Amino acid sequence: MLEVVPGRMENSPAVARRNWPDETKARILEEALAPDANVSAVARRYGMSPSQLFGWRRKAIAKGQVERREAPGEEAGTSGGIIEIGIAGAMVRVGPMVGEDHLRRVLRAVRLA
Repeated sequence: MLEVVPGRMENSPAVARRNWPDETKARILEEALAPDANVSAVARRYGMSPSQLFGWRRKAIAKGQVERREAPGEEAGTSGGIIEIGIAGAMVRVGPMVGEDHLRRVLRAVRLA
């Protein structure tokens, strides 16, 4: 059961919705779609909620209006980074092009060595 308390509604501040100009929205989206962009930091810079900017990005990508740019030398679907795994006193560095099966064989061999 929900209870409405009029006193709370009367004291709450009225918040007007922002109406972002298309040019400003496009500039913010472009910044947020950069390969190394921190979307939350971009949102804070413009005084908006990160969830709103994530929503803008998601909608723009789904509509095909924009596409996310990948860092140079990075393929779509990869993080582009190197993962370091410390196991059995050894350090294994894995790049994005290493397959899961190959990585399992390497880790198994390091553990047995």
